[in-house]
Amino acid sequence: MAWVPPPAPRPRAARLRKEAAICAEAERQFAQYGFEGASLESIAAALGLSRHNLLYYYPSKELLYRTVLDGVLAEWLARMAGIVSGADPEAALREYIAAKLRFSRERPAGSQVFAREVMAGAPRFRDAIEAQVLPALNADVKTFERWAREKRIARLDYRHLMFTIWASTQAYADLAPQFALLLGKPALEEGDYAAAEGLICQLVLGGLLVGTKA
Repeated sequence: MAWVPPPAPRPRAARLRKEAAICAEAERQFAQYGFEGASLESIAAALGLSRHNLLYYYPSKELLYRTVLDGVLAEWLARMAGIVSGADPEAALREYIAAKLRFSRERPAGSQVFAREVMAGAPRFRDAIEAQVLPALNADVKTFERWAREKRIARLDYRHLMFTIWASTQAYADLAPQFALLLGKPALEEGDYAAAEGLICQLVLGGLLVGTKA
């Protein structure tokens, strides 16, 4: 029998905590300064590490940046899986919009890093977007098309419907400071996100369900 090497040991808990702390700080700085403006020195300094110590965990800024974006995208896709699995169009869209706004509220820096990358033309993350976001979008569109054939929703351009939902919900991460300023408060509050959710649902469902109910 051929010799089979033993499985690699799992990373120790201390290492995982250190990597999580590095990624969290990197996410914050990439959101604020972009890929070019953030540096390994500034990320390490914020954590009380040397640059050499940070490089032990992440050998390059490109790898750290990619790791941050991979984590953002994985969480985003996991939260947004409700349309394909949903049985009822209205309930599925309400949950989708709520999940997207929760993501904007709970992980604004991650949303901002992703938005910066996309607005720059996705020079470092195009492959992941094409490999993961495009199939998810196509699956959602197929679900919409099935609901339309069943006369449960109106016929629309479903890709642009999804773009509209993404834009309106992500704005509450990317533009939250501006919205708070215009509302005369230091930061958006729970009620502001609830109001946004109600309005976005009203607008989306008002167009999608029109003429489908007796």
